[in-house]
Amino acid sequence: MDLLPDESSESEPDSLHLFVDEAGDPILFHSSGKPIVGTKGCSGYFMLGKLEVGDPELLAKQLSNLRQELLADGYFSGVESFRPERKKTALLFHAKDDLPEVRYRVFNFLKSAGKDLRFHAVVCDKQALLAKETGKRESDSAYRYKPDAVYDSLVRSLFSGFHRHADIYHVNIAKRGQSNRNQAMEQALEHAEKDFESKFGFGRKAQWKINICDPRTTICLQAVDYFLWALQRFYELRRGPNGEELPREDRFLKLLWPQVAEIHDLHFGGPSGAFYTPSKPLLLEERFGPPPARKKKKP
Repeated sequence: MDLLPDESSESEPDSLHLFVDEAGDPILFHSSGKPIVGTKGCSGYFMLGKLEVGDPELLAKQLSNLRQELLADGYFSGVESFRPERKKTALLFHAKDDLPEVRYRVFNFLKSAGKDLRFHAVVCDKQALLAKETGKRESDSAYRYKPDAVYDSLVRSLFSGFHRHADIYHVNIAKRGQSNRNQAMEQALEHAEKDFESKFGFGRKAQWKINICDPRTTICLQAVDYFLWALQRFYELRRGPNGEELPREDRFLKLLWPQVAEIHDLHFGGPSGAFYTPSKPLLLEERFGPPPARKKKKP
């Protein structure tokens, strides 16, 4: 994993810049031990995405310019999310916090980047994970669920696929909380390399440069956040103001689908999950069945 490219080679080493973030969370249990998956405020899915960026400096500059353009637009004057003290759109793009008008501009900008951006993701169904973890707890009273272990397993899945190869991988990973998990990330990537070699019969023999960073300063992480938000809107059920179930949304993911290289749904389909690619798009009816019929309003 630490092997450097052959210095005697006349060609320049091929580098790939990857930006990694998560959506949802791996939490399954309350501090009391009670399962909380499916309850209000708990995500139904946990997903990890990586975005290949052809020119990170250019993307960062363009995103910064777009944000400055919006900040200078009088239409957004006085909007809460644009106030610096709120630490939202005034500081960085974050799809969950941004206004719909802002999301519209960012999504269209990302679409315009074309093949300079390539997105991969792995998706974990927390109901399936809960069933597995509950079984472990029932068979071993001393067993304790570790959310970080789920994150690390998704890293292995995300990086062990037959994706684009390079001599050097620059992996920029969004910081998680206050703990320093550089060593854990290095171990997860080492396991991913072993998984790759076991599956395909050869090693990549690449150099991996890992950087745990803040989306406020590593601006390209704001782009992968938008790709993940689009994927999350596809998967997650939402509730209206009166608790009514809202339909899942696929329009954001459809907009970006030409830039999606692969989505690995770990708990759907066969034992290895289901893989969605440009030639096999991820569709709502295939994944979740036809939408429920709308109730007719009483006259």
